[in-house]
Amino acid sequence: MIGANASHGQSVQILLIRGDSLLDVEKPQRALEVFDAAVKRESTAATLLGRARAYKALDRNERFIQDVDKALKLDSTSGEGHFQRGLYSFTTKDYEKAEYHGGRAITYARNNLWRARSHNLRGEARSEAGKVDLAIEDLEAARSLGREDVASLRTLARLYDMVSRHEDALAVLERLCDLEPNDPGHWTNKGYELTMVGRYEDALAALDRALAYDPDEPIALSNKAYTYMKMERNDDAWITVERSLKNYPSNPHALRTRAILRLRKGERIKACEDLGVAKALGDVPEVDELIKENCATPGGVR
Repeated sequence: MIGANASHGQSVQILLIRGDSLLDVEKPQRALEVFDAAVKRESTAATLLGRARAYKALDRNERFIQDVDKALKLDSTSGEGHFQRGLYSFTTKDYEKAEYHGGRAITYARNNLWRARSHNLRGEARSEAGKVDLAIEDLEAARSLGREDVASLRTLARLYDMVSRHEDALAVLERLCDLEPNDPGHWTNKGYELTMVGRYEDALAALDRALAYDPDEPIALSNKAYTYMKMERNDDAWITVERSLKNYPSNPHALRTRAILRLRKGERIKACEDLGVAKALGDVPEVDELIKENCATPGGVR
C-alpha cells in the first residue's frame, strides 16, 4: 500500500514536471491537458496551481483565478498561490489586494527567486497606490536578491526621479541601457537624469542615441531642449523645443522649457500662457514657482 501511494505521488510529480516543460516550449494547450490529468489524480494546491499556470498562458483568466483560489483554500501558506492571486489583483487594478497577497507571497516564498518576484509585485502595487517610499523599498529588495526585471527597473527609476534621487535613477537607467540597448526610451530617460546631475555633454550624447532611432521623437527632443537651456544654449534650446511641440503640443515639460526661454527673451505674457497650460496638463517641476514669480494667475500677468 505504501509503495502504491509513493508510486501515485511520483506519477503526479512527473505530470507537473512535464506540464511545466510544455509551458517552457510554449505549448500551453498540451500543458493544460497534462496538468488536468494531474488534478484528476490528485487535487492539491500544487496540481491546481500547475493547471492555473496553463490557463494563464492561454489567457483563460476566469479559469485561472478559480484554480488559484481553490489552491489557496487548500493551502493558505502557498507562496506561489499568493503571488498568482496578487498578480491577478494587480492586472485588475485592485492594488490593495495585490499588495496584501504580495506580502503573503514574500512571507511564504520557497526560495529567493520567488521572494524577489513577490517584492517586485508588491512594489509595483505600492507604486500604483502612490506609496512611493514603500514601493522603492520593495523594488530595492528584489534587486538585492538578484532579480532584475525590466518593467520593475523602469518603475524604480521613475520613483527615484520622483523623490529627486537622480544619481540612483541614473544608475538604474544605465543598467537598463545595458539590458536593452536598442530601447530609445531608456536613453531618453538616461539623458534626462544626466541633465539633472549636471552632466550636460553626457546627457546630449544619450539623447542623440535615442534620437538616432527617431529624429522627431518629442520626449527626447523635449529633454534635449531642457539640457540646452541648462547650458545657456538658448537658440539651440528654442529650435529643439519647437520641434518637440510640433509633434507633441500637449507636453507640459516642453511647455515649461519654452516658457523659461520666453522669459529669457522678455516675452512674459506668452511665457505665462505656456506655464498656465503646463500646470493644467500635469505636475511639472518649477512650474508653480515660475508662475508665482512671473504671473498673477496661470496664463496671466502680474
